[in-house]
Amino acid sequence: MRDTYTRTLVPRARELRRAMTPAERRLWFDLLRSHPVRFRRQVPLLGFILDFYAPSARLCVEVDGRSHDRPEAQAYDVERSRVLGGAGIRVLRVQNAEAMRNLPGVAALIESALQR
Repeated sequence: MRDTYTRTLVPRARELRRAMTPAERRLWFDLLRSHPVRFRRQVPLLGFILDFYAPSARLCVEVDGRSHDRPEAQAYDVERSRVLGGAGIRVLRVQNAEAMRNLPGVAALIESALQR
């Protein structure tokens, strides 16, 4: 992973760790922080900052809000997923509302992705 780590994004990743959205906080503190598979948060990788990343499973969990509904944001997300997929990293997208209202369902999606 060292060759794909984007050191120039480290300061921004630190800012994002301190200013997590409510959905990111819920997912991190209620599920991923103590998960048996080690997840890291706000990881600068391949020129992007991944919301949550499990290096051993090569799984990225992205928590998306309404800003991702715009066509230009969707195009950016498709390109980002393509780049990450090209590096062998699977991307699982979760809506903010799902993380807030249905944490057991999100946990099941993450477990399913980790099984693959």
